[in-house]
Amino acid sequence: MGSSESESLARELLSASESGKMVDPPPSTRPGFDLDTAYQVEGILKHWREAAGHKSVGRKVGYGNKAMWRVLKLETLVWGHMYDDTVHQTKGNSGALALAHSRSLKVEPEIVFGLKQRVTGDPSDAAAALAACDWLAIGFEIIDCPYPDWKFQPSDFVASFGLHAALVIGERVQVRPELIPQLAEQLPRFKVKMFRAGEFVEEGSGRNSLKSPALCLAELGAAVARRFPVEPLSAGEIVSSGTLTAGHLTAAGDKWKVEIEGLALPPLTLRFT
Repeated sequence: MGSSESESLARELLSASESGKMVDPPPSTRPGFDLDTAYQVEGILKHWREAAGHKSVGRKVGYGNKAMWRVLKLETLVWGHMYDDTVHQTKGNSGALALAHSRSLKVEPEIVFGLKQRVTGDPSDAAAALAACDWLAIGFEIIDCPYPDWKFQPSDFVASFGLHAALVIGERVQVRPELIPQLAEQLPRFKVKMFRAGEFVEEGSGRNSLKSPALCLAELGAAVARRFPVEPLSAGEIVSSGTLTAGHLTAAGDKWKVEIEGLALPPLTLRFT
């Protein structure tokens, strides 16, 4: 797929995002479209969004589960950019969110990292990844699928903003150097419980994010550096490190709460208006 075709596809996906239209069939069914092309399209979309005044503030992870890599012929996880108009900080660990032109929303609890330096080194070194962090928090990643029946390939995911609709971040906890060994032990083992309207929905674990959100961050840093060596994962970026449970369909009127056990983070609530 040539540059003019990539730009045409980017316009199609941007228009779909802004209007709430579906994209059928997905780009992966089209000749010449692969993961390399998907990142080209994602880069074009990033350029257009920033030209329109929406600064990129970080990246969100997709396919933070190695069992899926073999099935989907992936060598590593994938990612998309997040923006200053899609990332929201809560006050008092409670937020409200309204999303225009949404199609099929899901909500996912994730560990969010704020970086103070570039993430480099061994993708299996959780402590080194944590040493690059200024803070961490629990967050709700909201994804919106433009493809019918939630059926898509990793390349489709990347090309359509990583399905990113919004990120809502709870209280930020500083990652102090003396806490890193403890955090490296806690992050694979901690539990989360998801509630909708006060009713228990699902329990998840840090292991669901590449065996640890810190390892997911380390893998992302290595993967970004390999693919885009001049655009590494760097200081100031926010990283949403992969879902800790299944994604759950949601709509206006829903109220979600995530509780955390085994990690010193307060509960977070989110209401869809």
